[in-house]
Amino acid sequence: MDEKDWRFLKVLYEEKNITKAAEKLFVSQPALSYRLKQLEEEFDMKLFFKRKRGIEFTSEGEYLAKYANDMLKQLQQTKDGMLNMQKKVKGTIRLGVSSNFAQYKLPEILKEFSKQYPHVQFMVNTGWSTKVMDLLGTSSVHLGILRGDYDWNGERFLLDKERLCIISKSEIQLKDLPNLPLIDYHTDSSLKRLINRWWQETFTMPPLVTMETDRQDTSKEMVKHGLGYAIVPEICLRPSDELFVKGLSYKDGQPVLRDTWLMYQPDSLHLSVVKAFIEFLRNQQG
Repeated sequence: MDEKDWRFLKVLYEEKNITKAAEKLFVSQPALSYRLKQLEEEFDMKLFFKRKRGIEFTSEGEYLAKYANDMLKQLQQTKDGMLNMQKKVKGTIRLGVSSNFAQYKLPEILKEFSKQYPHVQFMVNTGWSTKVMDLLGTSSVHLGILRGDYDWNGERFLLDKERLCIISKSEIQLKDLPNLPLIDYHTDSSLKRLINRWWQETFTMPPLVTMETDRQDTSKEMVKHGLGYAIVPEICLRPSDELFVKGLSYKDGQPVLRDTWLMYQPDSLHLSVVKAFIEFLRNQQG
């Protein structure tokens, strides 16, 4: 087995489907199937079995997939360490980033960082903050940028605070919200909890949800067309949206804020490229 086989097994274990794994690996399905058959012959045991909608790993196959994942991590750590020995800010930073932050703020950050450190590359994995937590927990990324509050045993520092807002096509009164159409959207649990907490403190009846979308941006477009209102974090708002925006507050007058955190393991600071990126973010705050 070599690095190529490790990657085959890792992706196949994630996808549980040969066709999808082949597409992700940019190889043909017959080529992947042939190599998997060779691996079974090499180990002289059944590693996978077919199911109606994909494949399942046997106990031996799962053990081998875990080995492959561990070897890929060790290989990456070795490459990181060797680059770090050169005492230059050079190499690849692996980032897990909340989708909204990745869309609205990360591009400018990476652009400015690259001006100072042109020999640094980035591998960025985006998704809900819960996904970023999983990436951090499995050491798949050096750094995680998450929105909301999560338990974390490593290092962290606050990157930003943003307010939650009501958006609508024209001005509306907060007291009327329970009777107005709400355009809801799928999001991570931390934001849902924050919105629900404010709503339950403010109203005694549930919101009138008339639409549910898969993305925050889709909800915003519906609002632009006068189909209802939405509750969104201000990070996604632009003056060009031409919407009525009202910041939310609790009964005591405190604004409803959502935190954005940078999280990482202390060991990551041994890598000059990671240390430089963290210092860059800290300096930007100043």
